[in-house]
Amino acid sequence: MNVTERFLKYVSYDTQSRDVPEAEGQYPSSKKQLILLGALCDELNEMGIQASIDEYGYVMGKIPANTDRDIPKIGFVAHADTATEISGKNVRPRIIENYDGSDIVLNEELGVVMTTEEFGSLKKYVGDDIIVTDGTTLLGADDKAGIAEIMAMAEYVINHPEFIHGDILIGFTPDEEVGGGTLYFDVNKFGADIAYTVDGGPIGEVEYENFNAASAVVRFYGRNIHPGTAKGKMKNASLIAMEFQSMLPVFENPMYTEGYEGFSHMNEIHGTVEEAKMSYIIRDHDLDLLNEKKERFYKIAEFLNFKYGEGTVVAEVKDSYYNMKQHILPHMHLIDNACEAMNELGITPVIVPIRGGTDGAALSNMGLPCPNLATGGENFHGKYEYISIQSMEKSARLLLKILEIYARQEKI
Repeated sequence: MNVTERFLKYVSYDTQSRDVPEAEGQYPSSKKQLILLGALCDELNEMGIQASIDEYGYVMGKIPANTDRDIPKIGFVAHADTATEISGKNVRPRIIENYDGSDIVLNEELGVVMTTEEFGSLKKYVGDDIIVTDGTTLLGADDKAGIAEIMAMAEYVINHPEFIHGDILIGFTPDEEVGGGTLYFDVNKFGADIAYTVDGGPIGEVEYENFNAASAVVRFYGRNIHPGTAKGKMKNASLIAMEFQSMLPVFENPMYTEGYEGFSHMNEIHGTVEEAKMSYIIRDHDLDLLNEKKERFYKIAEFLNFKYGEGTVVAEVKDSYYNMKQHILPHMHLIDNACEAMNELGITPVIVPIRGGTDGAALSNMGLPCPNLATGGENFHGKYEYISIQSMEKSARLLLKILEIYARQEKI
């Protein structure tokens, strides 16, 4: 089975995770993730790779070294869940062969068109075969492309015993999209010395810096009175919530930020006069700046409580994950070898900061250095998501080339 066939198979599974507050007490946050994870475990075993799935849904497999040479034990990790923002159910992928660079009608009936004016990255893929959605769901390349590429790499290694390698560890996780991908991940059991996540982004991207991250839930408590007699009595929780949002810096809205710039992003709001709730994600590459953003939430709540009465606004802010950079810098061979592998394959390496996070960030902070390699996808978390078949094939070859380079170098 080639990488494209695997990818099309995996996106047929609905593995959408749920926001952690809704799924409290359940892991993974949606049980349907376990269906794909169980199937992946079965596939690995059918290939002849010893694999297991634990009570949390973590799939771990191992291809033992076929040499006595002293080669690092290298892990590859990808996540099975898809984003919460848009459905991953009944994904209907379509392959556009030899893409000609024109606008793509994803769904004529609904008028969903992916234009080259809005999505300039399409121009990079003229001549490629690209996989798109039908305009009603996401595609699932984040991160089923990563899974397919790892599986294709593993199948090659198993079918080519002449390919020299050290121990290869394979890990598939749930709940990455809701920040819980490594909550119960046993690094010691996994057994890798070093690892890469294979998760997202255009081909060639290598990432070892990511946001420090926090989440915030802000609750507002009002007082509902009949509007005809509300003067001096009503306290509108929804309006106070709007006031809270208006006090956050406009320039920290993610739609105005790029590169190393952080943000505070309201991704959910519910409200009535009596009660309202807003959920945020807070991000910054600089930990001090992240802490400033977190403190601002408490300061605004304090001011609004002074204005409207104690207990009107309750802000809860929790850290989610941290920048992996400090844990990668002592192991820059991970980046150097990935770039060398790309150069040997004719891929231009592009080192960029992640404007988000991966399981690798948490794994790095847990003692397993784990930068990220791109899968080749574009426009994640939405109906305009797409991926080039040629990029997926290159990504699978890249994993093999990295293994080859480490085998040449032996232990670092």
